[in-house]
Amino acid sequence: MSAQPGNFFEDFEVGGVLNHATPRTITTGDTALYTALTGSRFALHSADTFAQACGLSGSPIDDVLVFHIVFGKTVPDVSLNAIANLGYADGRFGVPVYPGDTLKTVSTVLGKRELSNGKAGVVWVRSNGTNQRDETVLDYVRWVMVNKADPESPTAEPQVPELPEAVDAASLHVPADLDLAGYDRMAAGDPRGFGDYQVGDRIDHVDGMAIEEAEHQMATRLYQNTAKVHFDLHRAAETRFGRRIIYGGHIISLARALSFNGLANACRIVALNGGRHTSPTFAGDTIYAWSEILEKAELAGRSDVGAVRIRTIAAKNHPCEDLPDKGEDGKDHPDKVLDLDYWALMPR
Repeated sequence: MSAQPGNFFEDFEVGGVLNHATPRTITTGDTALYTALTGSRFALHSADTFAQACGLSGSPIDDVLVFHIVFGKTVPDVSLNAIANLGYADGRFGVPVYPGDTLKTVSTVLGKRELSNGKAGVVWVRSNGTNQRDETVLDYVRWVMVNKADPESPTAEPQVPELPEAVDAASLHVPADLDLAGYDRMAAGDPRGFGDYQVGDRIDHVDGMAIEEAEHQMATRLYQNTAKVHFDLHRAAETRFGRRIIYGGHIISLARALSFNGLANACRIVALNGGRHTSPTFAGDTIYAWSEILEKAELAGRSDVGAVRIRTIAAKNHPCEDLPDKGEDGKDHPDKVLDLDYWALMPR
């Protein structure tokens, strides 16, 4: 009897449903460890008193931590044999998650396309994370490059799903009990709100954060992400990088944490329009980030809160103030590691 080797490219069937193990009850301990590993300090996720003043029962779990937990459930079935996680799209956050909630994830295979070298292929899946009441907490699409078990196996017809460029602002979920009329901007760390940002504004988040080997492995274990490329140094020595790759989601967490300096009142992420990990990161790299305001949207019936569409770029070992959009070859600059497009709520 052998252990589960994970799915290879040939194992995925378009339309197939993957019920992922195991359910995960999130605790205040998870939140404390996440804060220790990322330094995130958004007030709504930091203090019960602050969240209660905004109409919530208490401080909800950080939105990006929810993403990681939902994502982590999918790894053994979707990306255990991945070469790289390529991108995200059409993501919507649902009801807030609180300590004591139990999350589970189910994925549906949307598409697949073999690479020209015949050794691997790209698989698209939509993953739906729900709580113990079967309420959606996050629904999103990602695509991943997965090895083939047999490079000589027959080539399948490509089936590539059509995905929207961005989530429609009219479809954003705002928690029914969230009321930002009494939002304390100074306690949150920044006097600026929805009306103070303009489309085209660019915010350099200034600070840098170095990644230590133990930290990124501990963070990835916190999410129960079992992808081999993040842990197995022995086998990683045989890859083109010769070392463990840092989980791209950890870079999302660091970029979001760094964005507090300049976007402290982007208090809740409600949608993930798109995202790409453009270069790998490794222990010892220092992450910097900057953001651009892409769009603003008023929300029907809400005078207390608006939605801001933000593009956040993260770079390694290169302050973003002088990072070119493209490298000399016309592609993404090699120091650019993340390009993330998302909607966030902000007090008006």
